[in-house]
Amino acid sequence: MAIDTETVKRVAFLSRLKVDDDKIVETEQEFNKILGWVEQLNEVNTDNIEPLVSVNQTNLECRDDVVNDGEKAEAVLSNAPMQEFGYFVVPKVVE
Repeated sequence: MAIDTETVKRVAFLSRLKVDDDKIVETEQEFNKILGWVEQLNEVNTDNIEPLVSVNQTNLECRDDVVNDGEKAEAVLSNAPMQEFGYFVVPKVVE
């Protein structure tokens, strides 16, 4: 599968990327290189290969969630330009 100029423009539009007209040909070549690499990957024999869940075979140790530095709400709010009822006051951003 080869990518043409119109496909590059369509992908750019759908992904909301601005690709300048002088970069269209370069982007087309990059897309085709990526697709060529994917085609090479499809040639690799993966029969009898178990899929990996993770590249790390070790499990992370879980620890208890313990508060070790708290009860500082007043100190934190003292840095706020505006506060009310123990909370930060921020400008309304959604109508």
